[in-house]
Amino acid sequence: MKKRELTIYQKSISKWGWLFLGPIMAAFAIGFLWPFLHGLYLAFCDFRLVSEAKFTGFSNFEKAFSDEGFRHSFLFTAIFTIVSMTLINVLSFMVAYYLAKEIKGTKLFRTVFFMPNLIGGIVLGYLWSMIFDGFLSMFDTSVLMDSRFGFWGLIIMLCWQQIGYMMIIYIAGFKTIDGSMLEAAKIDGANGRQTLFKVMIPNMIPAISICLFLALSNGFKLFDQNLALTAGLPITMSVDGSMVKDTEMMALNIYNTFYGQSSFGHGVAQAKAVIFFILVAALGIIQLKLTNRREKV
Repeated sequence: MKKRELTIYQKSISKWGWLFLGPIMAAFAIGFLWPFLHGLYLAFCDFRLVSEAKFTGFSNFEKAFSDEGFRHSFLFTAIFTIVSMTLINVLSFMVAYYLAKEIKGTKLFRTVFFMPNLIGGIVLGYLWSMIFDGFLSMFDTSVLMDSRFGFWGLIIMLCWQQIGYMMIIYIAGFKTIDGSMLEAAKIDGANGRQTLFKVMIPNMIPAISICLFLALSNGFKLFDQNLALTAGLPITMSVDGSMVKDTEMMALNIYNTFYGQSSFGHGVAQAKAVIFFILVAALGIIQLKLTNRREKV
C-alpha cells in the first residue's frame, strides 16, 4: 500500500511540478539570466544608450586591459583582499573561541561585536573618514593624502564591520563540535593548544570554508566603503602619463569608468564588469574546491 502511494506521489510531482517551478524559473530568467546575457553582449558593444548599442568586437576588452588604472585597481584589490581576509578570519576566530564559552557576559559581547555589521557601507565610510582624519590631522595628513593610510584605513574599517558577522558563524561551528571528542582529548592529556589544532579546527572546516568565501568575495566586491572613505584618492601619474587613483578598487574603477568618461566609458566599463565577474567567480570556485578537498581528507 505504501509503495503504491509513493508511486502515485511521484507521478503527481512529475505531472504538476512545472506548476511550482515555472514561476521561480521565470523570475530567475527575468531578474538574473536575461540581464546577465544582455550585459555580456553590451561588453562587446559601443553605446551611449542601450537601445543604440553597436557591436565592436573585443575592442572594449583591449581598452580595459590596456588601462593602467584598471590594472592598478586589480593589484590593489588583490593585496587588500588577502590582508583583510587573513585578519578578519584570524581575529573573528579568536573572538569566537573565547565567546563560545559559557561564561557570564558573553551574550552582551556577541551583540556588541555584531552591531557594526548593521551599519550601511556609505555611513560606515564617512564615519571612519572623520575618525581617521581627526587623528591624522595632528600629523598634517589624511587618508586622502597618503595611500598607505588609505589602505590601512580600509582594512581597519572592513575588519571592524565584518569580524562580528564572521564571529557568529565561528561560534556556531564551535557549538557543533561533539563534546565527547573534547572530553576524550582532555583525558588523553592534550593541552589547550593541542585540543584547538587537533580537534577543534579540523571539525570546523565547514565554518572556516564559509567565512573564507565570504571574506574573499566581500574584499573583492568592496565598493561603497571605498567610495565613502577614500574615493580612490590620492592620485598619482603613471609611467605612460595617465592618472591613477592609488586606493581605487576594481568595483569603484568600473563605476568611475562608466560614469566618468561619457559614452567612451560605457562599453569599456561593461567589459571590465565581465572581467570582474569572471575573476570573482573563478576565485570563489577555486576556494570552495580547495576547502571541500580539505574536508574530505
